[in-house]
Amino acid sequence: MTKLPAREQEEHAMNKIDLERRCAIITGGAQGIGFAIAERLLVSGASLSLWDANEELLKTAGDKLSTTGKVHICPLDVSDAVAVQRATDLTEQALGGIDILVANAGIAGPNAKCWEYPLDAWKQVIEVNLNGVFYCCRAVVPLMLKQGYGRIVNVASVAGKEGNPNASAYSASKAGVIALTKSLGKELAGTNIAVNCITPAAARTRLFEQMTEEHIAYMLSKIPRGRFVALEEIAAMVAWLVSEDNSYTTGATFDLSGGRATY
Repeated sequence: MTKLPAREQEEHAMNKIDLERRCAIITGGAQGIGFAIAERLLVSGASLSLWDANEELLKTAGDKLSTTGKVHICPLDVSDAVAVQRATDLTEQALGGIDILVANAGIAGPNAKCWEYPLDAWKQVIEVNLNGVFYCCRAVVPLMLKQGYGRIVNVASVAGKEGNPNASAYSASKAGVIALTKSLGKELAGTNIAVNCITPAAARTRLFEQMTEEHIAYMLSKIPRGRFVALEEIAAMVAWLVSEDNSYTTGATFDLSGGRATY
């Protein structure tokens, strides 16, 4: 896991974001980026529902986080639209509402040339990374419309802006998340529901286990800051995006690429 350099750790004070009485879903919340976001939102006062396909890791994460605040867990595969709707209903009952969705669940897929990419792997990456985000948004937006409030953050990637070689499925899926975010943001612009996405550079999580060392080195070489993004840096941006302070910006893409992205 990438940590902030020592000097930056000293300067990195956590701002208090007010999420009191807010109820949040975090997909892929059992580890990595999702877990870091969960920690940050709990500190800010939110109640959480963690969704993850790994039931064992999910239970461990729920047990650890529940010492800080209210945490509900829901094991499911976000690529299953029926399961997503069922989890949404269960979460609404457990938390008393849904104010926030952080659609973070994703997989890297194998590293291969586009013309050699395994068809089954392509379909799986698109199902989880893009269709899963769509299924989650589709399920929670009606609830947010009914209550007149909501904040959605979809986790894309700088690969969705630039396209990483030997990662065509991942890059395409994340580009789709960016476009989905912009479309949904415009559809909901007349409401008090903000829909935004983030495009982080790579963070050292278990997702790296699905990548070759060559691909990891390539990603690092493209980052002007010379390091991978720290999980707490991602969580800090998400905490603001899901707060009431973000009352105007919607349909936007927030860069966390360490200077890599130029737009």
